[in-house]
Amino acid sequence: MKRWLGFLLLLFPLVSIAEVRDPGQHFFNPKLGDFKEELAAAKQEGKKAIMLFFEMDDCPFCARMKSTILNQSDVQDLYRQNFLMYPIDTQGDTPMTDFSGKDTIEKAFALEHRVRATPTIVFFDLDGKPIVRHTGPAKDKEDFMLLGKYVLEGAYRSMPYTRYKQNQNPKQ
Repeated sequence: MKRWLGFLLLLFPLVSIAEVRDPGQHFFNPKLGDFKEELAAAKQEGKKAIMLFFEMDDCPFCARMKSTILNQSDVQDLYRQNFLMYPIDTQGDTPMTDFSGKDTIEKAFALEHRVRATPTIVFFDLDGKPIVRHTGPAKDKEDFMLLGKYVLEGAYRSMPYTRYKQNQNPKQ
């Protein structure tokens, strides 16, 4: 028994336990509904991009991401430091202003960006142009963190995300 306890104590420092926090309060930024203004705020705050999380109410994959990935404090800290993040309801009728200043509603905005499955994660540069698109849920927290680093490092300019992941984890 002592041997097992010693073994577990040796492993424990290698395990990182992130605090669990509500993604609505700690991951997503409060929406003003005007993404042209959000671009200006992102520039002023020194953010690298804006990330939109296209979702719908009954999406089990969206719910799983919120309850297992977006609620982790280390994920929230990395993303909040570098991006402004907003949820977009693909079936929503909420009025909004897009990146060019055009008035629209959430579901029309989602259609305009060819969102046909949820979740779809789209990163926009600080000019409002889409730069990275990830359709479907992230596999796990590490995959989602790697997606953020892919954008931060600008690797999307030279390779697709799948190749980037392979380069990061050559054993896959």
